[in-house]
Amino acid sequence: MLTVLRQCFLLQRRPDPEWPRWKKLLFYLWNLLPYVLLCLGAALISLVLAVGPYDLELADGYWETPVLLVLNILPVIGLGLLLYGIIGRAPWAFALTGAVVLGLSAGDYWKLVFRDDPVMLGDLLALREAGNMLGRYHLYWDKTMIATVGFFALAVAGLWLLCHFRPRWKLRLGLALGGLALLICLTPALLSQEIYDGDGANYDYIPSRWSSTQQYMAHGFIYPFLHSVTDTVELPPKGYSQKDAQAVLGQFADRDIPADKKVNFIGIQLEAYADFTKFGAPEFNKDIYGVWHDLAAEGVSGNLVTNIFAGGTVDTERCFLTGYGALHSYRSPVNSYPWYFRSQGYTVEGMHPSPQWFYNRLNINENLGFQEYWYTENHFEALSHWTTARDDILFPELLKRYEEMTASGNPYFNFSVTYQGHGPYRGDIFEWEGAPEDYVKPEGYTAEELHMLGNYFAGLYNTGENLKMLTDALREDDAPVILAVFGDHMPWMGDGNSLYELLGVDLDQSTETGFRNYYSTTYIIWANEAAKKTLGNDFTGKGPDLSPCFLMNEIFSLCGWEGPAFNQVIGRTAAEVPVVHTTGRYLYEGALADSLPPEAEALVRDYRNAEYYWRKHFAYTPLKNGKDG
Repeated sequence: MLTVLRQCFLLQRRPDPEWPRWKKLLFYLWNLLPYVLLCLGAALISLVLAVGPYDLELADGYWETPVLLVLNILPVIGLGLLLYGIIGRAPWAFALTGAVVLGLSAGDYWKLVFRDDPVMLGDLLALREAGNMLGRYHLYWDKTMIATVGFFALAVAGLWLLCHFRPRWKLRLGLALGGLALLICLTPALLSQEIYDGDGANYDYIPSRWSSTQQYMAHGFIYPFLHSVTDTVELPPKGYSQKDAQAVLGQFADRDIPADKKVNFIGIQLEAYADFTKFGAPEFNKDIYGVWHDLAAEGVSGNLVTNIFAGGTVDTERCFLTGYGALHSYRSPVNSYPWYFRSQGYTVEGMHPSPQWFYNRLNINENLGFQEYWYTENHFEALSHWTTARDDILFPELLKRYEEMTASGNPYFNFSVTYQGHGPYRGDIFEWEGAPEDYVKPEGYTAEELHMLGNYFAGLYNTGENLKMLTDALREDDAPVILAVFGDHMPWMGDGNSLYELLGVDLDQSTETGFRNYYSTTYIIWANEAAKKTLGNDFTGKGPDLSPCFLMNEIFSLCGWEGPAFNQVIGRTAAEVPVVHTTGRYLYEGALADSLPPEAEALVRDYRNAEYYWRKHFAYTPLKNGKDG
């Protein structure tokens, strides 16, 4: 047997000098073949692990997507060749290649099992947090893990026993350069968002495209892991320097909320809630916005100029919770208003009557500082026969929880997000009691159009009724409480915005009117009598137009709270430039602007620099075993 193996060149270190060129070439190819095949095997095992605890049918989709296969396999082979060229010994090179590929893939597998969250490149920048998180879970061996470790051990042992080939420096250089060239050539495709969303996607095999975790899994593991560099590598603002950012923040001191000024806070983001009375259309048969207008007259109300239209809920949500002007990837604890409230002794909670994987809230909300958050899985599933719960369930549960938590006398913070109102709105049936014409006058619409409008506005009417129930209870509460409610974006209204066109709503973003119609919702900041007395403010009047990232600062200002230094930077900026939009436009002196004068531009620059620094330097006590340290 050994003679046969020697004849197959597996035990020879180098070819005989007297061999002809073709035989030397065959020697090299034959000795490289087992190594390359084992790298291929590692890549394929990575694809098996990418499915995590989910149905293995997802893996079938990988074989039906050639681009996906190529972008998961070739990076592993490229890495293997590069390391073989550098190290020069197949067993050691594969041990390192396998440790990287299979180690990361196994970590992804366990993270999916325990947290329904994949491993991304950004997670490698938060290894300390990952170590703390690992301590909460008990790893166990299953057949998938046993097979993975078995493959790795046998591969390394087999190469050690059988592959004694040691390439000379020229071949090693060629292997290293070849592997490096392969990785470089793959980089544009790996980072391309067009390929990731198009030919490289495998969405037919996942239950929901709304799940960021399932979207990730649909691409395998190696490919989306490398692609996640687009979410991880964030360039600082133009002209940024850490020294300048620290100097901006250093102009202000972090301030605590005075003990005698601590009031409870409830924030509610209403899914796709928009006031169509400003458009004068459609005509209603019910007072859809009666409760909303009454509450606005009682409190402070204004326009919220969001970054999004008809989708992207978490942009408004997370900008409000952080004070950051755009959406970011929160893969580790990040400075936010919930963290600040926790530092002030508040209990910080929230609710969203939808699955916890929706926009990965399960993991990201914890990084934003929430101590408790209720989803379908841990609360609402028992109360609703749907996957999501309507406001008839959410609002009573919110009030009940508020009363339970404030009974202790400790200050309470709750920020909840509704699901009711989420489009698209059905055009074939009416999903509420009665008929669509009970809400919308039917003249001028097809049956489908009337059903879509009826479903949307019936939902808004129901939201108003639940909002009234909540505020009536809070109005009589002896405990001081602030309530902030706002819509996250304008609703979807038919493919190609067909219903907006039918209603005569101008959405031409090149004009100020169209821009405002496209991006603006409304907000209300309301206080009960106990809060007004505690804070010495009547909480009435017209509020400024604001970006979502500046809304919490407006609440702090009305309450007389200064907050952390970053909030004070926001206040200085928002006083002059209340809207800083992701399209590069601003609201300045009451008008839409594409550029700013030097003084205002300097304020925005200071804000962006302070934001970047504040986002990158976590200042609060991270979680330790689920509790504050």
